[in-house]
Amino acid sequence: MAPLSVKRVLISESVDPCCKTILQENGIEVTEKHAMSKEELMAEIQKYDGLVVRSATKVTADVINAGSKLKIIGRAGTGVDNVDVDAATKRGIIVMNTPNGNTMSAAELTCALIMSLSRNIPQAAMSMKDGKWDRKKFMGNELYGKVLGIVGLGRIGKEVATRMQSFGMRTIGYDPITPPDVSAGWGVEQMSLEQLWPLCDYITVHTPLMPATTGLLNDDSFAKCKKGVKVVNCARGGIIDEAALLRALESGRCGGAGLDVFVEEPPKDRALVNHPNTISCPHLGASTIEAQARCGRDIALQIVDVVRGKALVGAVNAQVLAGTFSPDSQQWIRLGESLGGVLKACTASKAPYTQVHVTSLGERLKMSTGFLSSAAVVGLLSGSSQNGPNLLNALPLAAQTGITVKTSHEESGGREACVVEVSMNSIRYKGVGSVQAGVPVLLELNESVFRQPVPLSGHLIFFKATTSCQLLLSVTGVLAAAGVTLESFSASTAPGGDQWYCMGISSLLPDIGALKSLVKEAVQLTV
Repeated sequence: MAPLSVKRVLISESVDPCCKTILQENGIEVTEKHAMSKEELMAEIQKYDGLVVRSATKVTADVINAGSKLKIIGRAGTGVDNVDVDAATKRGIIVMNTPNGNTMSAAELTCALIMSLSRNIPQAAMSMKDGKWDRKKFMGNELYGKVLGIVGLGRIGKEVATRMQSFGMRTIGYDPITPPDVSAGWGVEQMSLEQLWPLCDYITVHTPLMPATTGLLNDDSFAKCKKGVKVVNCARGGIIDEAALLRALESGRCGGAGLDVFVEEPPKDRALVNHPNTISCPHLGASTIEAQARCGRDIALQIVDVVRGKALVGAVNAQVLAGTFSPDSQQWIRLGESLGGVLKACTASKAPYTQVHVTSLGERLKMSTGFLSSAAVVGLLSGSSQNGPNLLNALPLAAQTGITVKTSHEESGGREACVVEVSMNSIRYKGVGSVQAGVPVLLELNESVFRQPVPLSGHLIFFKATTSCQLLLSVTGVLAAAGVTLESFSASTAPGGDQWYCMGISSLLPDIGALKSLVKEAVQLTV
């Protein structure tokens, strides 16, 4: 990946000071402004290339669209619920978080809430502060021998499991992504949710908030659980249906709840918070000195790595960029964009594109098809979008304009090449290129194979005509009359009598009309 130009970064919340220090040490200017309103943030963000937030700043589409220079948004923490990732992707803005930063802190808080629920510790402490000595009122339960159900077996779920096993708990779980043999390696038996609910004495959730997980614990789920089951949510508000949880607490179906997160924060409806069997915290999962230092350091280093073109860690919307850090990937990206640019020039007067098909050839390019297709679309759409197409937003912009993008890979007996074919109703244009000695070159145009590969750089004229010495003299005459110097020349084979020519020239012709009067097709472009 090419280095990203990020010169100024805004930090809109209280992030560990090491974040600012690391960014400044790497030549990035940093401004801190906290507790801004949406309108203030929209006015301020226009000055910056990057934005660092925690969970309080709502980075909406309005904020993103106001940031005309914005290239990267960093969330110092896990999850990006407060960032409109789709809007950022359409603008070609990288969104990243620090997935490992608060793992230990969130896991430890989860364990603390499980223990507090088992022994009523917060309630007993408050009773003591009121001058009471109610030993019988706060009778609890041992964790030893109990069953803990863990919904979501990622980093945090794993850490919770290993810690609670030390109390003698049996750990079972559910996760549609983590393979059962992997979780079994750290002592968690996987099963379906239908099997899990009735076995659990305690349930803790550690999933992202998405349509499939919203209201995962609801009236139906609680009805399938053991009476008196205790639940913990240190992940995201809304995974447990709050109204259903309150009903389950009041009926005794749920024996207690430990909540660090809520649908609305802070919650205006206090019924759940005030219930005597609920232990509530004000979203403290990442609120440790260690987690904040780790998140601040991680997000700063991740931004620096992207700025240097070194690595891409924690990006939630930039999978296409994952393969762009190899030493020669930049030349292949340039090739894809150049092929797209050549086909755009050749088809400028034709009907709008309906389909783009990009094929990578050769074993080494097997994992490069994604960024090659994005690069080709960048070349095709360049100049057509006010957002400026890049590798990140090219495919969403293509879909938005009604273009279907298809990709494929073929083995080719050791040959390495990229094939880009564009369709406009019944018309098709195809370009084939490769990288030779570190230089992107055009090998074929519409089935015509160039005798000498065409270097895709500088000012180029492509024209199609029947071969003729007089024609070439006339073309060079047009160039000379315009004061344009011929720097390179290549001709293709001639299927059907017509062939393509490419000339490298010192500058573009101010008027290509004279050339078009001599040939069947003619275009010029700079790549």
